[in-house]
Amino acid sequence: MSGALHDLRILDFSRVLAGPFATMMLADLGATVLKVERGGPGGTGDDTRAWGPPYDAAGEATYFQAVNRNKTSVVLDLGDERDRDHARRLAGEADVVVENFRPGVMDGLGLGYAALTADRPGLVYCSITGFGRGDGAALPGYDLLLQALGGLMSITGEPDGEPQKVGVALVDVLAGLFATVGVLAALRHREETGEGQRVEVDLLSSLLAALVNQASAFTAGDTVAHRMGNQHPSIAPYALFPTADGDLVLAVGTDRQFAALCAALGLDGLAEDPRFADNGARVEHRDALRATLVGALASRPAAEWARLLTAARVPAGVVNDVGEAFALAGALGLDPVVTLPRAGGGEIALVRNPIGLSRTPPTYRGAPPVFAPDARPLPGWPAPTPL
Repeated sequence: MSGALHDLRILDFSRVLAGPFATMMLADLGATVLKVERGGPGGTGDDTRAWGPPYDAAGEATYFQAVNRNKTSVVLDLGDERDRDHARRLAGEADVVVENFRPGVMDGLGLGYAALTADRPGLVYCSITGFGRGDGAALPGYDLLLQALGGLMSITGEPDGEPQKVGVALVDVLAGLFATVGVLAALRHREETGEGQRVEVDLLSSLLAALVNQASAFTAGDTVAHRMGNQHPSIAPYALFPTADGDLVLAVGTDRQFAALCAALGLDGLAEDPRFADNGARVEHRDALRATLVGALASRPAAEWARLLTAARVPAGVVNDVGEAFALAGALGLDPVVTLPRAGGGEIALVRNPIGLSRTPPTYRGAPPVFAPDARPLPGWPAPTPL
């Protein structure tokens, strides 16, 4: 089987997370991705090569390893005219260019959309920015800043506590996914017309789109969301609850599930109580409902409740750490880890691509590239790695 994108060449000027995540998704689907890393005086490659600890067994920063498999790396000093010429030659044979510099930087290097598409009108050119090319062009696009400015921190955390960021650079990941979708849509258009186009994704718009129900509460309902801890603004009980030993998550979204929860907890008649008879009533009386459930859950440990409630088809579970989450996926047969050989020997274990395709599944052809600042630039595109 060949990857769905096996005939595509992607020149990747992006660094850190959003762009590299997008190009790794495309590489997993078969594309040949050539990653351009910063060389020249003081050049150390992708910024995330220095973002450690933690480091893997080979001493490489695990942050970089997370989003750069299936790629070949070329080290170029874009401040040097010869290296810029080399980059232009590579772009002249690419199907897709991805970059996440500040707006205007690539134009100044002669590598912008207009310059590269003048001779290659079929090129798909994807730009990822923090705040677009307009009035926000000069603003720095760091994930933490976006989580603050984009409203996510305002709805994350306890009501009486400080705003909290999500525990991963979620805005970058979302922007990377939107960029992937945009590139694939542009490639589909090119198949029909031969025309390339510019794909633009900014982190702020990506986050606002990903706020989904919290966004529409504002745009369509004139309601500004606020921090509610682990409670849900529109569903109850849908939160974290203490038990005799540890915390338990309940995600009860239907009346049937609520009736089954009440039966399992021995709370006879609670499901018929007018205060809790439907979801709207339960949301209105969430505090009284929580007090009743906390009292009932205090009789057993969280893990025991999770088993009993899951058997009763009530969505419930304990709070796993990352290692326990991988163990769960493994126990469920989801095979969450792939192991790739390193070019210099040894192996590295990385998370599996979650996309399942029956004909052209994701492939794992190579570990993330090692930084080689003194290596001569590749004379041209590398041969596609066999699938």
